[in-house]
Amino acid sequence: MVVPELRPWRAARPHVTRLAGAVRPRLARAAQAVRPRLARAATAVRITRPKTWQYTAGAATAGLALAAGVVTAAGPWDSTGQRTAERDRAVAQERTGGADHGRNTDAADSSGSSDSSGSSGSSDTTADGPRPAPSAASVLTGLGGGTSAVKSAPNGKALAELVGPLLDAPELGSHMSAAIVDVTSGERLYGEGVAEALVPASTTKIATAAAALAALGPDHRLTTRTAMEPDTKELVLVGGGDPTLTAREEADGWASLRDLADRTAAALKKRDVRQVTLSYDKTLYAGPERHPIGKNVNLAPVSALMVDQGRTNDSTSGTADRVPDPAKDAAAKFADLLADRGVKTTAPGPSKATNRAQPLAEVSSPPLSALVERMLTNSDNDIAEALARHTAVASGARADFDGAGKAIGARLKRLGLPVAGAEFKDGSGLNRADRLTADLLTALLAKAADPAHPQLRPILTGLPVAGFTGTLTSRYTDGAAGVVRAKTGTLTGVNALAGTAVDQDGHLLAFAFLATGTTSRDAAQSALDRTATALASCGCG
Repeated sequence: MVVPELRPWRAARPHVTRLAGAVRPRLARAAQAVRPRLARAATAVRITRPKTWQYTAGAATAGLALAAGVVTAAGPWDSTGQRTAERDRAVAQERTGGADHGRNTDAADSSGSSDSSGSSGSSDTTADGPRPAPSAASVLTGLGGGTSAVKSAPNGKALAELVGPLLDAPELGSHMSAAIVDVTSGERLYGEGVAEALVPASTTKIATAAAALAALGPDHRLTTRTAMEPDTKELVLVGGGDPTLTAREEADGWASLRDLADRTAAALKKRDVRQVTLSYDKTLYAGPERHPIGKNVNLAPVSALMVDQGRTNDSTSGTADRVPDPAKDAAAKFADLLADRGVKTTAPGPSKATNRAQPLAEVSSPPLSALVERMLTNSDNDIAEALARHTAVASGARADFDGAGKAIGARLKRLGLPVAGAEFKDGSGLNRADRLTADLLTALLAKAADPAHPQLRPILTGLPVAGFTGTLTSRYTDGAAGVVRAKTGTLTGVNALAGTAVDQDGHLLAFAFLATGTTSRDAAQSALDRTATALASCGCG
């Protein structure tokens, strides 16, 4: 008899074997590469040649399916980075936290694949877009259950002898803050300068994600709407701070400006209105829109109203030239869409919708869990700054850079996290005045794995997967591909990596490495990757 909740795992077994076979030689080469560096620790640390059963059992016990995902010809991930095996495993159990990046058709839910082609139809994401779905809640619960398949926690001394020489590499600059935590118990297994607050770069986004999820919840959606001022023909496009609003023909499940135009035009025609004065309202946010770094291809001006992140090309992630005024650009595109639907407008100008304005139409983003995952996977600065502002709004703080930073810190403190020394000057980590500690980052990751905080689970599921997704796609080609999940951080002279790895004994380890004073980005990244690979390649019990 097959237990129903185990069917997705058993169905994946042939694919698991293929993935383990593919990963095995890479990890063997990685272990061979680091072995000379660890000669003095050979008697204390066991670095084993990975075996198929070790990765299968380890990932099953840890529950993240890190190396035991469902592998298809297109790979084990859907187009936006969500692990299909992880999704199916979670769907077979309870539905809390995380996000399903697919279209949520019956076929997608039952087959483990997702149709990411999208549609330019209704943007009512409650019905046909990404919806909340669990990612790892019940699976991670097993980590605290003391299953007999998992050996004792890694030995701290052995772990220090393993990673210490790797983190002492000259490529990692002049200052290092590092921590490794056993997620099962929350016990710190290794620490070097754990309380030293250093520039975190984009690992800041882990903190931003935690604060936003705690403040708003994973099911929260961001709404863009239109309203008509009474006794006038002033139509106001009201920005709701959704950085994923798109004007593209294929919305792919994100809120669509075209849908909003359809619904607004229909509502106006019911009122027999064919011509309006068009205004736009971006007053949800306060303060300067331009980030302190100035004009930059990594980030648009932070506005409560924008489409396609103000990009001037067809890209959806990475660097791109941006429009100087995202709200004005969005309103101009909206005016063109209304004209195509038979509604004439004036040239749009800034305004603020009054309390008397009559609602006409709205579109909503996917749930916050999906936005968090997209932000972490792609290291999306625009989403990060938006989530920071929304954390401020939800906390009753001023929705500018300063207020958002204070709101993030306050939310993390309420979660019981070690925030001493932390400074948040933005939500993205682009500001070099940001400060985080390795202690805080590992505590954040452990908290996200805690069954008592399922609302934080998208932090884990959104982390880039080594060798497969996001900012780790081209890294770990000779290392722990599919086994390490981590958020990268890179600024001039700064390199960081924070995430999770499953070791050879099936333990889920959270790690954070912050390095400053580095002189070569590529060399520093390779040094950090070697250290994370060593964690996945060893048995340190």
